[in-house]
Amino acid sequence: MSNALYADAVRVLTTWTATSDEADLARKQTLELLADGPAAMTRAHRAGHVTASALVVDDAGRVLLCLHGRLGMWMQLGGHCEAGDRTLAGAALREATEESGIAGLTVDPEPIDVDVHEVRCGAGEGAPAEPSVHFDVRFLVRSPAGATEQISAESADLGWFAPGTLPSPLASGTVRQIAPALARLA
Repeated sequence: MSNALYADAVRVLTTWTATSDEADLARKQTLELLADGPAAMTRAHRAGHVTASALVVDDAGRVLLCLHGRLGMWMQLGGHCEAGDRTLAGAALREATEESGIAGLTVDPEPIDVDVHEVRCGAGEGAPAEPSVHFDVRFLVRSPAGATEQISAESADLGWFAPGTLPSPLASGTVRQIAPALARLA
């Protein structure tokens, strides 16, 4: 993993003003994890690793959620950082583009949320899923007008939802990102 990505994660989380008490606790926990160095950015770091997510929002204030194929829950788009990622916001944008199939997405470089949650993921391509922890830094990503989403191999479904009509089952922490994202649209 690049030292630039690691440095960006430390900078972003050190300077970011959290959007909730839960997000601030998660921000502090993530900074503690990052004390382990750049390895904390990789899924090989079994104590946990930093991931990047994107809450995709359109001009009408609807959010694009995916029904995660393995977990069977609706959530924002996102995932593991990759070797070519230089910033957390860039990783979130890359994940959103890959998982939504929408060209022309734009990312707000300041996080809207940080969430720490247990997961089962492999240490790399083809590795068996093992218990780990995601320290997920979440960003607002804006969709261009008239965009059409395309389901990726990682999702069972994609859908646009108004904040008052979210689908079920919903992954924990998903709702917490919506208010800060919509506040930035104003």
